[in-house]
Amino acid sequence: MFDLTGRLALVTGAGQGVGAGAAHCLASQGATVLVNDIVDERAERVAVSIRSAGGLADALAFDVTRREEVCDLLASHPLDIVVNNAGNAGATVMQPRPFRDMGPAEWEAPIDVNLRGVMHTTHAALPGMVDRGFGRLITVSSGAGVVGLGIGVAPYGAGKGGAISFMRHMAIENAALGVTANSVALGMMEMTEVHDASLVEKLASTVPCGRLGTGEDLGPAVVWLASDEASWVTGQTIHVNGGSVTS
Repeated sequence: MFDLTGRLALVTGAGQGVGAGAAHCLASQGATVLVNDIVDERAERVAVSIRSAGGLADALAFDVTRREEVCDLLASHPLDIVVNNAGNAGATVMQPRPFRDMGPAEWEAPIDVNLRGVMHTTHAALPGMVDRGFGRLITVSSGAGVVGLGIGVAPYGAGKGGAISFMRHMAIENAALGVTANSVALGMMEMTEVHDASLVEKLASTVPCGRLGTGEDLGPAVVWLASDEASWVTGQTIHVNGGSVTS
């Protein structure tokens, strides 16, 4: 069950964090994984780690917000699975603050990576999927794209929410062509750049399950959605959040 042998998967933003966990999980089920990151060294490190564990992986560094670069690099890769994981604010650091205090330059990056980046990879991979009669589009979204939050992440939430809506349209457009499109809405996840134990504990205390999520929590959901067994699951938003958001 959930055998991905022979499938070629791309995981964007997989050079660290939950993306790396998803890439490892896909490889453990037999997929060949293209590990993408905007930083080549990070992508290569994860690819080496997957190969060391007996999996199949190659690094593929590019910026998902650069459409021509995305299309050129993916043209030679017949992708079966695309996991749109690149997020946050892309190459920049997201600075949460009220939208009323922001200027347009501050909301461009979160929308570029979280919405346009998803559209770019989808546009590049989808024609080949349709031609081959098989494809899995999986977008890693967030609770911020599902519910309103008062923590100063409105543009990020707009990008994530837009990507969820986009996946729903892709699901309906391609349902009869062998291609599914789904989203995974994550809750509070472990962050590689946070090393303050008291902050981590405080954040974890807000999650009903009592801990932050990890790539190992995301990975099984991605594997399921990528599998043959999930061929009748499309247009859905799967919540992986420790109980933080229920619906």
